[in-house]
Amino acid sequence: MGDPLTRQLNAATSLAGRVRETGRGLAAGAVKTAVLAGVAGAAGLAYGSWEKNQFGVRHEELAILPEGAEPFRILHLSDIHFIPGQRKKAEWLRSLDELNPDLVVNTGDNLSHRDAIDPLLDALKPLLNRPGVFVPGSNDYFAPRLKSPLAYFAGPSRQRKEPVALDWPRLRAGFGMSGWVDLTNRNQSLVFNRMRFDFSGMDDPHIERERFTGWPQGIAAGAAPSLRVGVVHAPYQRALDTLTEAGAELILSGHTHGGQVCIPGYGALVSNCDLPTWRARGLHDWESKGHTTPVNVSAGIGTSRFAPYRIACRPEAVMLELTAREG
Repeated sequence: MGDPLTRQLNAATSLAGRVRETGRGLAAGAVKTAVLAGVAGAAGLAYGSWEKNQFGVRHEELAILPEGAEPFRILHLSDIHFIPGQRKKAEWLRSLDELNPDLVVNTGDNLSHRDAIDPLLDALKPLLNRPGVFVPGSNDYFAPRLKSPLAYFAGPSRQRKEPVALDWPRLRAGFGMSGWVDLTNRNQSLVFNRMRFDFSGMDDPHIERERFTGWPQGIAAGAAPSLRVGVVHAPYQRALDTLTEAGAELILSGHTHGGQVCIPGYGALVSNCDLPTWRARGLHDWESKGHTTPVNVSAGIGTSRFAPYRIACRPEAVMLELTAREG
């Protein structure tokens, strides 16, 4: 057995050996965990890069037109974030004309690069031959910037002090020359199939440029069946409240990208505004001071060029089939 000192030395040596073995095991486990995390992260980014090009069309039906009105089809586009060289996206945008919409509503953030205007207008050319209305988003005015995706968990993104300006006037002119109506902080009535649509649009609340200008004036009451439609890029609650309380019967918006990176079975983690995350995509009723209005929030078509991925949130255009209310 040996003397007590020898026994203590032997015990200490044995313990040190076990500690070394444990350390080796922990180190190996840490390395293994890091490798697995890296592989999972790379696989996630690869999947997200693939999913960002899996374009689709979400179809919705709303019985909100006056009794006896003919069905009306609105194609809602948002957050295209076009970049030169995006051939697949351009081909898909051209194909949307085959849906035969009666009206195109574009809720902004068309650009993600200063050289994107001409290829974007070319991709939208078939739809620009149809009636349309539009409002801008912040990424029509200013180029996106590189930032950590984790920053979105701290709240809505903010405009930097010295943003890089994009040529929004030229894009707006391209839309306007095609016949699309600019609703930036203005209102206008359009008539289709003996049905009057009263539009009121807002500039982007995300950069605090919105102003509500009311509904078109000077139209005799009862002159034609009508529908009030609000159009705004970012669905901040103050904008939705204003339009809903003013009597909007439909609101169209985008901006959220549907969360862009979502958890299957749960949904969006962020909305990049003060909209609850469960409303970051889809058709929902918005209530304010006793008024209720259906709001369609598009998950959008593109991404920032600095975050080119989507997970569990495929890009979309939305086809809204409006029908008459039941008597």
